[in-house]
Amino acid sequence: MKKTLILLSSATLLMACNEEPKVDYALFSGKIENKNSDKLIVRSGDFTKTIAVAEDGTFADTLRVDTGVYMFNDGKEISNVYLAPGYDLNLTLNTKEFDETIAYTGVGAEVNNYLASKSLHDEKLSGEIGTPELYALEEEEFLNKINEFNTSKTELLKNSGVLDEDFVAMETKNLKYDHLSNIQRYPTYHEYFAKKEGFKASDDFMKPLEGIDFTNEEDYNNIAAYKAMVQNHYSTKLNSGENVEATFKELSALNAPSIKKDLAKMLAYEVSPGNENLEAYYNGVSSLSDDQEFKDKLTEKYNKVKLLAKGNPSPEFTKYENHKGGTTSLSDLKGKYVYIDVWATWCGPCKREIPFLKEVEAQFHGKNIEFVSTSIDVAKDHDTWVEMVKEKELGGIQLFADNDWKSQFVQDYAIEGIPRFILVDPDGNIVSADAPRPSSPKLVELFKELSI
Repeated sequence: MKKTLILLSSATLLMACNEEPKVDYALFSGKIENKNSDKLIVRSGDFTKTIAVAEDGTFADTLRVDTGVYMFNDGKEISNVYLAPGYDLNLTLNTKEFDETIAYTGVGAEVNNYLASKSLHDEKLSGEIGTPELYALEEEEFLNKINEFNTSKTELLKNSGVLDEDFVAMETKNLKYDHLSNIQRYPTYHEYFAKKEGFKASDDFMKPLEGIDFTNEEDYNNIAAYKAMVQNHYSTKLNSGENVEATFKELSALNAPSIKKDLAKMLAYEVSPGNENLEAYYNGVSSLSDDQEFKDKLTEKYNKVKLLAKGNPSPEFTKYENHKGGTTSLSDLKGKYVYIDVWATWCGPCKREIPFLKEVEAQFHGKNIEFVSTSIDVAKDHDTWVEMVKEKELGGIQLFADNDWKSQFVQDYAIEGIPRFILVDPDGNIVSADAPRPSSPKLVELFKELSI
């Protein structure tokens, strides 16, 4: 009897020795030449890991991750990396030519070298025709161009030599959704870039989008292009202004926690002064979240935004530095309308509005209105602001806020993104807490309505 037990125990021990322990992590190491930072940040969704980068540019760490695409950044440079438990991935790159020098070796290298080559390929395609030019094309030309892009990307994957079947299946879906997302965005982008107000795409053009399920949480969590499509689908549906309550009710009923959580965060920005359906958005966004801290902050913002209704006294700014010397307060400008541009020197969309703002300033020069541009650059960029105002010959009243994003004026106006434009009447009351941009014809229309 004892002999049998010993034999069984030996067999069990042998089986245990032959079983490889399950690996639940990926190893990520490498060397960065001309590093921009002393840390490398890997992130995706709720996952964030900061990896120390040594003085010589080397790094190594263990990442407990789910299989999927992550972003990593060295300072301002960003790229994608595909990670999976069991990967032992080594990266080399030179930040002087960031995308061009990314190379991987080790377990998982095949997939990631494909992603690196895809990034360069996409960069080349975007260089052939920029976003404004692409979406300004008429329907047939646009479809021909994105079909050409899709064929090119599909061939790149096919010829990449990647053998990981799960990745190939995921990337095939990603390319499909990326193609469809171009079609989905076309009506909005074409209206803007082709300057066709009220543009509607033809029924045939939009047919490829029919029957798409926008509630697939697995694809949402794993496929970037599908995630973008889902977010665009619901935001467009809500921005149409029709059946806002019904759309939020539909969203609340989704059995897809990740989609609801992300949409709640995204749509919270729409709880803003310019939203005609403010209360419906507030109630709807609240219904999507179980995070009490998030809901408390949303309520605080909602109560603040309600105070920014037309006719209410405007929040004040006091003694902001004036580029021409001295200081200026909003109260100094009473007796005239005040059009305020909240901007920063690093903000691309802000700078794109400058030529349009100059045109409007010229058109209303000598009228009962002051044009004020308030920079919310951080203190260390003060000299950059001084030089940019000179270099671009910015007109109007150029001011520097007292505490960048944390300035009380910015907080009181619930500003979370720039550029932001505000119109105040001669008595210091709000006309619009989210006024039209200078590039919009609606701004001049508003000024004329007010007999400025």
